[in-house]
Amino acid sequence: MPLDASSPDLPVTLADIEEAARLIEGQVVRTPFLPAPSLSRLTGADVWVKFENQQYVNSFKERGALVKLLSLSQEERARGVIAMSAGNHAQAVAYHASRLAIPATIVMPKTTPHVKVAATRSYGASVVLAGETIADSQIEVERLIRERDLTLVHPYDDVRIIAGQGTIALEILEKTREAGVSLDCLVVPIGGGGLISGIAVAAKALAPDIEIIGVEAALYPSMYAMLHGEESRCGGNTLAEGIAVKNVGALTSQIAERLVDDIVLAEEAAIERAVNAFLALQKTVAEGAGAAGLAAMLQQPERFRGKRVGLVLCGGNIDPRLLASIIVRELAREGRMVAIRMGIPDRPGVLGEITSLIGQMDGNVVEVAHHRLFLDVPAKGAILDVTMETRDNAHAEEIIAALEARGYHVKRVAAAETAD
Repeated sequence: MPLDASSPDLPVTLADIEEAARLIEGQVVRTPFLPAPSLSRLTGADVWVKFENQQYVNSFKERGALVKLLSLSQEERARGVIAMSAGNHAQAVAYHASRLAIPATIVMPKTTPHVKVAATRSYGASVVLAGETIADSQIEVERLIRERDLTLVHPYDDVRIIAGQGTIALEILEKTREAGVSLDCLVVPIGGGGLISGIAVAAKALAPDIEIIGVEAALYPSMYAMLHGEESRCGGNTLAEGIAVKNVGALTSQIAERLVDDIVLAEEAAIERAVNAFLALQKTVAEGAGAAGLAAMLQQPERFRGKRVGLVLCGGNIDPRLLASIIVRELAREGRMVAIRMGIPDRPGVLGEITSLIGQMDGNVVEVAHHRLFLDVPAKGAILDVTMETRDNAHAEEIIAALEARGYHVKRVAAAETAD
C-alpha cells in the first residue's frame, strides 16, 4: 500500500514542489484544468482534464526543465547542458536554455518523429541523432559529457525535474478547491516516472485520500514490472513513444513504490481511440503519451465509472500525418468509413448502377478502383473496390444487403486491402 507523502526519506517533498512553483511562476503557462462533459459521457465518469498540451512547447516537460536550468551555477551555464529525449523533454530544455542563454545539446533516438526533431532544432539546440531508443541515446550522452564537460538535464530521474513536474498537482488541487469539488483519483501517464512522482508527492501531501493511478503503454511496462517484482519485457512500435521507456528512474521508482496506488497497461487500440476522442470530442490535440490516461479509462471503464477523475493531458506533439491516419482508422472502426470489394461484369452501366444505389441509401462514395488483371477474375469481369462513408456499421450493412439483393457478391474488407 502507498505510504503517507510526508515520509521523511522521500527524495522530493511538498516544500520542494512549492519552491519549484515559485521559481517558474510567470515563466510557464498555468494551464487550464477543466471539466470535460463529452469525455464524461463517453466514460461514465466525471472527467476533468489538465491541458498541459497548451504549454509553449505543447507538453508538461517545460516545468521540470526550467527548474533544473534555474538551479545551475554560472559556470555550469557557460559550459552548457545536454539532454536525452524522444522529443518533449528535448524541446523543453532547448526552449528554456535558449531563453536563459545556455548552450544546449540534445541527443534523440533516430526513431524520433520528424516534427519533434525539427521543433527542437528551431529552439536553437544542437541535435544529435543516435541509436534506436532512449537507452541507446544515453550511451552517446555519456560520451559527450566526458568529452565536453556538459551538465546533464535528465528527463525524469532528478529531484529538481520531479519537483517541477509536481507543480501540476498544486494547480489541479487549487482549481478543485476553487470549484468546491474533490477528485477521487488522478490518472497520470508514466514514462520514466518524473511526472507521476512529482504529482504523487504533492497530491498525497495535500489530499491524502486521492488515488494516484499510473498508465504505461502495454508494450513498455517498465514501472509496472518494477513495482510487481517482474522482469521488464519492453519493445515494439507504440503510438505513445513519449512514454516508451525501458528503464525507470531510481528516484522515481522509489516514490512510485510508496505513493502510486496502481498502474494500468494501455493497449495500442485504446491509445488510438483516446487520441481520436480528445480531437473529436474535446477539440484538442493529444499525442499518444498525452492520451494514455484516457486510454486507461476506455480500456477499464468499470474501474472509473461514477468517480471524479482528473486526467493529465501531458503533451500534444504528434505528427500530423499520424494523426490523420488515426482519424481514418477510427472512422473505419466505427463503420463510418467502409471498404467493400465485389466481382462485377465488365460492361457499361454497372459502376453507375452501384454508385447510384449507394447514393440513394445515403452513402457517400469516396474512392473507386477497378482491377481487371487478377487471374482469378473472368476475362469479361472485374473486381471493384469501393470506399464509402456511412453513418455507422448498421448503415453500412444495410447498403451491403441492398447491393447483394441486386445480385452482387459483396465482401467487406479492411481499407488497406483495397490497395492490394
